[in-house]
Amino acid sequence: QVQLVETGGDSVQAGGSLRLSCTVSRSIYAGHCMAWFRPGPGKERGGIASIHIGRENTVVADSVKGRFTVSEDSVKDTVYLQMNSLRPEDTGMYLCAAILAYRGLCPLTPDDYTYWGQGTQVTVSS
Repeated sequence: QVQLVETGGDSVQAGGSLRLSCTVSRSIYAGHCMAWFRPGPGKERGGIASIHIGRENTVVADSVKGRFTVSEDSVKDTVYLQMNSLRPEDTGMYLCAAILAYRGLCPLTPDDYTYWGQGTQVTVSS
């Protein structure tokens, strides 16, 4: 019954910015992991950024470090991905995922995540 819904995807030109939102149908509380994924080379799913709800530790992939920021608003049960300086290679379907009651640093490996949204499309043109 846990549902995640992503919004904010759009078509933008290179250098532009987008903010993606992921809202979960279950209250966010300390101990959750939430993360963003997108298809990588060969279309396999690759982790972009993760955040531990409560501790606020984040993990960001090297490919987006310095450009993307993950944050959360527990009152709104929403996790955000602020994407700046977008590049064509950032194009893809961005999916939000969650692990409930997780301990430790939130991973960027998709097999560790239990709940998934349907995704929101980001297209960056040059």
